[in-house]
Amino acid sequence: MNKERNPVGWFEIYVSDMERAKAFYEAMLDVKMENLPSPDDSVEMVAFPMQPPDESGGELPGASGALAKMDGITPGGGGTMVYFSCTDCAEEEARASKAGGKVIRPKFSIGDYGFISLIADTEGNCIGLHSMQ
Repeated sequence: MNKERNPVGWFEIYVSDMERAKAFYEAMLDVKMENLPSPDDSVEMVAFPMQPPDESGGELPGASGALAKMDGITPGGGGTMVYFSCTDCAEEEARASKAGGKVIRPKFSIGDYGFISLIADTEGNCIGLHSMQ
């Protein structure tokens, strides 16, 4: 592992209905997602917004990723958890409910590390929301 970077470089959240999942994440995170071309059409991907390196050429903290739809891989809870950074996770939590998701555990404190909310997306995946306030 390169010790000069964060350990996660990319993530994928698997979905069965791309349009429904895209609409959910765009509404919950208040972002616009873009299609990613697949070299062999074996996977359909829609990317979360990515930030370019900062002015000094350095990487910004965190990782980007995409929704992915691929034969043989099904979405669902109980696996790896992805946490989305937020200013106040209660805001995204409220938007998640309005966009068809389900709040599994409302915003709660994790002590010195801030707050998290746990959400089930429209595909049955469990995701986390994290904020310092």
